[in-house]
Amino acid sequence: MKVKVGVVQDSPVFFDKTKTIEKIAELTKTYAKQGCELLVFPESFIPGYPRGFSFGATTGRRTPEGRALYETYYKNSIDLESDDLKRLEELSKSQNVYLVIGATEKQDTNGSLYCSMLYISPTEGLLGVHRKIKPTGTERIFWAEADGESLVTFKSKIGKIGGLICWENYMPLARMAMYQKGVEIYIAPTADSRDEWTSTMKHIALEGRCFVLGCNQYYTKSMYPDKYQHIVENETENMCPGGSIIVSPLGKVIAGPLFDESGVLIAELDLDEINHSKLDFDVIGHYSRNDIFELNIKNQPNIKEES
Repeated sequence: MKVKVGVVQDSPVFFDKTKTIEKIAELTKTYAKQGCELLVFPESFIPGYPRGFSFGATTGRRTPEGRALYETYYKNSIDLESDDLKRLEELSKSQNVYLVIGATEKQDTNGSLYCSMLYISPTEGLLGVHRKIKPTGTERIFWAEADGESLVTFKSKIGKIGGLICWENYMPLARMAMYQKGVEIYIAPTADSRDEWTSTMKHIALEGRCFVLGCNQYYTKSMYPDKYQHIVENETENMCPGGSIIVSPLGKVIAGPLFDESGVLIAELDLDEINHSKLDFDVIGHYSRNDIFELNIKNQPNIKEES
């Protein structure tokens, strides 16, 4: 089976949920017309990754201004019980394209935010959500941790899809949680634009014998609204140069890495390459040594299958 995918490297309308969803709709319609069956958007694309922000938090002290900024972030985060999700589901259905969207998510049950990855099917709507199990560094100020229930994979009409967000991909056991479910299209939205990230994406493809879609924003300091310019005044102009990439199950770069510009990487994936690649290495099969190693993942759900 062959699947045409698009990895979107672009910028949100920062901290504006409504306008960012409108931008997602425009991009989706454009690339669905080009035959893309799956479109991937970067980490926290809705409502934007707050690069350079401290939210007024230092050890032992928080500022009123930082709390007000967090409230703005909260108000512009996705609520899966609201019309936000319905709009994205309708978009997926109308364009007949799978959407995997990085979003900051809020819930009615608490005041915490989660760094989430939404999986949306054109026929089933929301398949499920992966929530970051370990925010990195000062992300822990504004994002809560999820648990094993968030380590989701889906058997869809375009193959088995799953993945991890940003530096979760440096957690070997989290990667194994994906591999054990037989992931074929491994999706890795990120905020990491280092050259080293390219090596990480190639390693995961080789290790998991899966296609890897690494997706990042392209974002410059000038893109921040004027009211936030004072927060990032000491940052360089090219704050996030991108680095989105598509890699084959043998670690070969199919498209990208894309740096220093907005764009969409488009590639046709031949899922038969996955079985071909497992002749000499299969991390969950003949190379697994289950007589020595055992991995127990608490609360990870079974793979969900589309009807």
